[in-house]
Amino acid sequence: MPVFRLTEALVFPDPELAENGLLAIGGDLSVARLLLAYRSGIFPWFGEEDPLLWWSPPERALLRPGHLHLSERTRRHLRQSRFEIRLDTAFAAVIDHCSQVPRPGQDGTWITRGMRDAYVALHRAGHAHSVEAWRDGELRGGLYGVSLGGAFFGESMFSLEAEASRAALAALDARLAAWGFTMLDGQLPHAGLAGYGFQVVARSQFLAELAGALRAKGQEGTWSER
Repeated sequence: MPVFRLTEALVFPDPELAENGLLAIGGDLSVARLLLAYRSGIFPWFGEEDPLLWWSPPERALLRPGHLHLSERTRRHLRQSRFEIRLDTAFAAVIDHCSQVPRPGQDGTWITRGMRDAYVALHRAGHAHSVEAWRDGELRGGLYGVSLGGAFFGESMFSLEAEASRAALAALDARLAAWGFTMLDGQLPHAGLAGYGFQVVARSQFLAELAGALRAKGQEGTWSER
């Protein structure tokens, strides 16, 4: 299995060369490199003690905006809860909460200090966004990800109250559909995403759909007033 070592040059290998998902090692987390990675169907994922690792999995979890699946029980709970949804008003707080979420089978978090700072910089550049569920002036749940053209790449979500993260996800799905986005990337397929209606697609299909999505105008800049 070839794994490429990146240099200072702003370039990635062909993502189709990542046989088991791991494509490259090294490089940096600059805004320019992160944007190139996402445009190429690649994302960083590594632990605190690991080198910088770049992935292009052979299968991706993909949702077409407007097709989110929520149970009737969840929809009823969301109607009763009446969370206040905000966009891009507390990006740093959202990513900090996501870094603290315990995850089964994982020791620690991939949202290291370096990753956190890199995505805050990406947010300031108008490409990373947060969707937040608030109640009584307190942040109760949310998610963050990267937006390019008509594609949104979901990164992580958290909840401090039942259904708060689902409220944020439902709001994101509705907003992306209204804006004409064509794909919401969930990265690695797993049962939890399948329950929301994410489909498992081959990397070749994902890359083809991504190429089309990137030609769309998108919604760059802050989302807080949209």
